[in-house]
Amino acid sequence: MRRDFIDLSDMLTSLFNPQAYLRLMFSGSHREGFRLVESDRDSMYWPKNHRVIWNLSQSQLYSRKTLILSDCSQSPPGFALLQLLFPAITTIQIRSSCFTLNGKEYISSSEFRNILPPMTGKPKCHIHGPCKSGTFLGVEFDDAICFASDFWPPSAQAWIDRCHSWPSPHVVDDIVRNGCHFVAIGHKLGNHAENEWRISFSLAEQKLVYSMNHCQFLTYGLLKLILKEVIKERIEESLLCSYHMKTAVFWAIQQNLIPHWYPENFLKCFWVCFKLLLKWVYEGVCPNFFIPENNMFLTNIFGESQRKLFLELYGLYEKGMALLLHSHSIRSTIIIGLCLPGVRINTAKDDEEILFDLNFLFELESNNPIVRPTLNRCFEFQKILETLMNGKLTNYQVLLVQNLTVINLQCTAFVLCNRCANTAENKLVYKADKISCYMLKLAAKLGSISDILYLAMYHYKTFRYMKAISVLQIAKIYFAQPYVMHSRYFNSERYIEAFGGQSSETKMRRALAKDVILYRDIYYINELTHEQCSETFIATIMNISPFVMLHMLEFLCYRHCDEHLAEDALNDLQIFVKQGKIHPGYRDICWQILGICQQLRGDFPSALYSYRQSLRQYPTHSLQNVTLRRIHDIV
Repeated sequence: MRRDFIDLSDMLTSLFNPQAYLRLMFSGSHREGFRLVESDRDSMYWPKNHRVIWNLSQSQLYSRKTLILSDCSQSPPGFALLQLLFPAITTIQIRSSCFTLNGKEYISSSEFRNILPPMTGKPKCHIHGPCKSGTFLGVEFDDAICFASDFWPPSAQAWIDRCHSWPSPHVVDDIVRNGCHFVAIGHKLGNHAENEWRISFSLAEQKLVYSMNHCQFLTYGLLKLILKEVIKERIEESLLCSYHMKTAVFWAIQQNLIPHWYPENFLKCFWVCFKLLLKWVYEGVCPNFFIPENNMFLTNIFGESQRKLFLELYGLYEKGMALLLHSHSIRSTIIIGLCLPGVRINTAKDDEEILFDLNFLFELESNNPIVRPTLNRCFEFQKILETLMNGKLTNYQVLLVQNLTVINLQCTAFVLCNRCANTAENKLVYKADKISCYMLKLAAKLGSISDILYLAMYHYKTFRYMKAISVLQIAKIYFAQPYVMHSRYFNSERYIEAFGGQSSETKMRRALAKDVILYRDIYYINELTHEQCSETFIATIMNISPFVMLHMLEFLCYRHCDEHLAEDALNDLQIFVKQGKIHPGYRDICWQILGICQQLRGDFPSALYSYRQSLRQYPTHSLQNVTLRRIHDIV
């Protein structure tokens, strides 16, 4: 499900920005389907109008591309110099990172890496290998700027001949057909360390991981956990990385070191891969899976560091399977298995279903490629979604397209409303209003139970308070059901009782309450304009709990209709926020909303308390400056 979602999101990102200079591809463990604690998000970017070729005869296949020639003659295996064939028709950034060697223009990897800015406005980046790394909205990211080649490297040709048993021929053909990439880092022992580029097989590795069976994938995951929670905890300067773990699994599968990759052999599979890793450290040789001549231990695992690492790993090896007890993520389960070997460790079917649905809700909200929606972009995106619905999609991708359609309808409605707000043509305003209302009603019908709140928000924005209240009354009936799932706070027994075993589509429309998403560039309601326009708020969206938005809209509407009911709505909002049943990353905006409502009510001491609580939360939405200004206004 995760892979289906992120594959479609990757495709939409490319289709939705056809004029963009850079192509984006998600990569790494997040793309592979892992959701490990503190895992970073890996992305690769490359210029669409540049291509790397391996010999000049391949240039005949291109007419409107800036061509770069790969020169591997002076570099270690797996690395190359990149010669820019036509310097005059490239960008200023690439041209300024060039150097001259033997009368030819080459692109310097170190210069290229340093001059490029961080992607999508991400702040405070530092260079980490070939990547620009940092933290964005509480999540660590690695953005690799690279060049793409449509051709398979000649130095990896032997890999094709090696694929007898794994992967299958159609996977091999797909991998070879998609070529490779070049990332901006050279070999430390090469003659041109500052200027070389490393051949990257990220796309090929992603397809290989997709072709693993579940036991192989779990073995890879367990190796990652042991690296993160055991090996790196014991060695201050860890020389191993998750890429080495992945390589070990690849070699173990292809060389048939394990004849049967079955769940019953899971620990045996892990043990074989761990011993292979230990052997590599002992010999000081870790052969790259695609180009074995490229020893990935050559520059950092040798001498004293190699000896220390081997002794540490050998100490774990001597513990046998007990080394798994040192991983806090799996310790409790392993203890049960060791103490009660006759007991089959398995979670209840209901628990598995709940866990899956929670993941489904999280992934549904996370995969949203819509950025800076304008009216034209909304129309373009809707055409793309309609085209995709007529193509070949998996069941989960269909649900994601439906969810994105709902979001796009909501964006279109508010953008259209804002665009026509200042016009003096009543007929135009009337038509726009009718279309916007229709789209929001359609979105509420197609979407989850929380999507009806956008219709209430629109009625409030257009001063139809009684209509908004009638919509909110319907929303309150939806949200009052004990089975409603939002984040981790819900009644699991009633949820299973009501929707256990039903389809994800049914659950999405009748039981799942998504967060309310407000885009930075769309004005929804005046009360939140300052938060959306904050100069420090660099994200494209603002996430708000649907329950908080429900109580806020109730209060705002009743302010114009019934003072007593407004007081009740404010009390409900205050109780909900103080209960803390809100995702920790969204508590800053929820306390902020409570403070805004209290300030509008005239309860300034309570508003000050709420604003100060907002400042104490994790600053997901970067509201500190706005909050301080609101505090200053009250004082």
